[in-house]
Formats: sequence, structure tokens, C-alpha cells
Amino acid sequence: MEHSLQADHLTKRYNGQSPAVNDITLRARPGEFLTLLGPSGGGKTTTLRLLAGFEVPTGGRIQIGDHIVADDSRFTPPEKRRVGMVFQDYALFPHVDVAGNIAFGLGGSGKDKQRQVERLLSLVGLTRFAQRMPYELSGGQQQRVALARALAPNPDILLLDEPFSNLDTGLRAQVRSDVRRILLETGTTAVFVTHDQQEALSLSDEIAIIFDGKLAQVATPHALYNRPVNMQVAKFVGDANFLPAEAHGMTAESRLGEVKLFHPKTGLVQLMIRPEALAVGFDDNGKRATVLWREFFGHYQRLGLALADSVELIARTGVDRYFQRGDNVSVSLALPALAYDSESEHVLS
Repeated sequence: MEHSLQADHLTKRYNGQSPAVNDITLRARPGEFLTLLGPSGGGKTTTLRLLAGFEVPTGGRIQIGDHIVADDSRFTPPEKRRVGMVFQDYALFPHVDVAGNIAFGLGGSGKDKQRQVERLLSLVGLTRFAQRMPYELSGGQQQRVALARALAPNPDILLLDEPFSNLDTGLRAQVRSDVRRILLETGTTAVFVTHDQQEALSLSDEIAIIFDGKLAQVATPHALYNRPVNMQVAKFVGDANFLPAEAHGMTAESRLGEVKLFHPKTGLVQLMIRPEALAVGFDDNGKRATVLWREFFGHYQRLGLALADSVELIARTGVDRYFQRGDNVSVSLALPALAYDSESEHVLS
């Protein structure tokens, strides 16, 4: 089986309005972690609900494993799709203990079911909490119970709808790391919805960017961050500086001087420069700038810089040098820049 999930030209309209989901096509290979990323209200959760069977598509086709579950002539309900679902609010049964929550929906004999529950409890690290009630668990532990319950029937794909949004920042990082490890161990194909860019970049094998119900780009985290298809994607995925420039093949003239380009371009362009691509120092190897502000994060620092013509940039550097507001520094481009056509805002190679 080449793909665990194939969704083609998915569309969803409500009461004749503009499409909430508009001609989206997605693929997920076995064991892949695919993230749907975009701003709130952009169509991510509606897409997930279409995959789960909670919504009937207006158009398009969905295949899960070897089975077509939705097209113009058929619609398979959620309980028959072999799909696991992890919700934002966990949706645990409050008056059933951990073991009972995981066992819900499992078939087989009592002994088989017990062995399966024990295996899943061990997998999520909650063996000693089997008899606890959900209200006796932390948020992170409840999330792991929800994951184990969703994995118990051995689904073809697992759908996760912003499952970490109710956790505080420190716990959130640990739980998402635990979830990723568990999915890797089980070889589970997952489709994950989030509006958190860092979460998507750190967890995913591939990311699908969705704006206003439309698919903007599907790529690996590395490609998405370094080669966003247009300026809208570049602005949404991480910090980005934009500078006007005039391109001449593989170089361009800009306020940072002559810079190298990833792709050959000619004419007026906008350069996309990630903060870590800027080299900042106290030497003369670059344009002069003034430090406007500094944010320290332990293992790196963010700097706000103003060039001599008042153009402002954001830089991200290591902590081997100490910068403070008001410092006069040099700034140069350490990596080639990505150039967008000024009119279309799209990269053309």
C-alpha cells in the first residue's frame, strides 16, 4: 500500500456559502506524520472532519487504506472508517478508570482485551495508573490516555485535532515529544491539525499549509521553512525579513549590498531573509546598523536592527557575543536569499 490516506479535490460548502474547504488534495504514506497548518478559521479542522467522516464532502474523494470512504456515490460513517481520533479536550469518560477508557471499543475476549490494554498502558507509560480516574490525572497523562484509547483498535490512520492546546508551555513540549515517539514506535499514520508553526515544524514529516480553505503548499518542514512558495507562507512560517532588491541572475543589489540568490532572477524582487541568515558583529564586514532591542533566550538571542536608512531587520544569533540596545554593529547576509517577484509574490526558478 503506497498511501494510508489519499484525499482528492476535497470541497465543503455550507448553505451555498464560499467553500470552507476548496479543492484540497492530500497524501500520507504509511507511518507518516502529516500536519495541517494554518491560521484559525482557515479550513484545517473542517478538512480533518471530512477525513474522519463527521462531515459529508460537497465534492471530492477520500481513500483510507484500500477503501474508498467518500466520493460522489458513497459515504462511509466514522465508526466504519478504521480511523482513530484524539480531540482537543481529550473526551475521556469521567466515571470510567484509565483501563476502562482504553478498553472502550475493543473487541475480543476478556483476556485478549486485558492484554491489549496492558500493552497500551505500557506504551504510553501509564501502567501504574490503570485504576485511576481521569480527574486524578494531570493534563499530560489524560492526553496519553486519549492517545492509547485512539490507538487501541489499531486504526489505519490517527487524526489529532489540536491535542496539545490545553496544556501549559512546558508540559506541552514534553507531551508532544511523547506522542511523536509513541507514533513512531507503533508505525501509525497520523494527520495532525495545529496553528502553532513551531509545533508543526518540530513534529512533522510533511506539512500542508491551508489558507482560506485552499492548499497553499505541501512540503517537508525543511523545505517549507527555507523554500516557502510565496510571501504569505514565508510570513506565516517563522520570522522573515523582506527587502526590495534588483536581481541580476544569481545576485541582487539590496540595502545589504550585493547578495547571492537561491534561484536566478531578473528585475525588481522582494528578498526573503530568515533572521538566522544574518551575520551580526562588531567588525566592518557588512552594512552598519544599530541595535534597537534584544531578547535573550539562553541558547540564542533575537536582535532588532536598524540600517542607516532606517530599514529594520530581525536577526537571530548565538550567545557567544553580547549585544545591547544602542550598539553600532555590522550586518551582512551569510546565506543566499530567496527572491520573489514583486508583482506576483511567487518564487520563480
